[in-house]
Amino acid sequence: MNRIMMSLFIFVALTLAGCQSQSSGNADAFGNKVDHKIIGIDPGAGEMKLTDKVIKDYELSNWTVQSGSESTMIAALDKAIKKKEPIVVTGWTPHWMFQKYDLKYLKDPKGIYGKEEKIHTVVHKGFEKKDPNATKVLDQFSWTADDMGKVMLSIQNGTDAKKAAAQWVKDNADKVSAWTKGANKVSGKSIKLGYVAWASEIASTNVVAAVLEDLGYNVTLEQLGAGQMWAGLAKGSDDAIVAAWLPTTHADYMKQFKSKVTDLGPNLEGTKLGLVVPSYVKIDSINDLKD
Repeated sequence: MNRIMMSLFIFVALTLAGCQSQSSGNADAFGNKVDHKIIGIDPGAGEMKLTDKVIKDYELSNWTVQSGSESTMIAALDKAIKKKEPIVVTGWTPHWMFQKYDLKYLKDPKGIYGKEEKIHTVVHKGFEKKDPNATKVLDQFSWTADDMGKVMLSIQNGTDAKKAAAQWVKDNADKVSAWTKGANKVSGKSIKLGYVAWASEIASTNVVAAVLEDLGYNVTLEQLGAGQMWAGLAKGSDDAIVAAWLPTTHADYMKQFKSKVTDLGPNLEGTKLGLVVPSYVKIDSINDLKD
């Protein structure tokens, strides 16, 4: 009887030790350190839809994606980095945060976030006939991620967006002259540009507005959510956007409103989407999010 009891005691002790060891391992899992939470942006963004697919396809069933805005995401990222804590956010390039912070994209073996995107200029259907002069400028507008980054960083450092854009236009007369080639001066003609409140689109839209204003246009800027921006463009309450991320991020909107808008093509190439972490975080792939 004593042998049986002793064997049972040893078995129970070993089992509890194993459970404690497993519990300790789970406690150290990266997911627990960030409450199994990915900090995202506005819920209408295509990147958020892709992140939901990441949760499903990578079988991260215990993870959640917290929607908010670009500013709330940045605030959470800044707070974590100051404390050197782990965090996972939805990110994209170009963005000034990659110039301010030491960040890295998590590898995406399943390719859910797709290949590089392009930012397109899109106008309301018929605007090209209504105002071919402005359409010419919008169609010829094209710059690089480095160009955009300079404006974004200037704004982030405290310069008013309109002033930062005007300064960039002044400093890059050669590039601007290529955008306005063949366009005529006007006197107070109105044009309305829609945009989403992303640092990249604030920069590009203000730069285009500055160029059009130099030609004599009365430019109105309207900040909207992604869905509202596309809907406004489709119904003509906005004339143009230079903020269409294609073919992935805004794919659903383009599909929905395709018959009511005209795509003038890319104004910036070489963008990227994905999950982003501080470089000090010791994971490298979305697969590493699994416990």
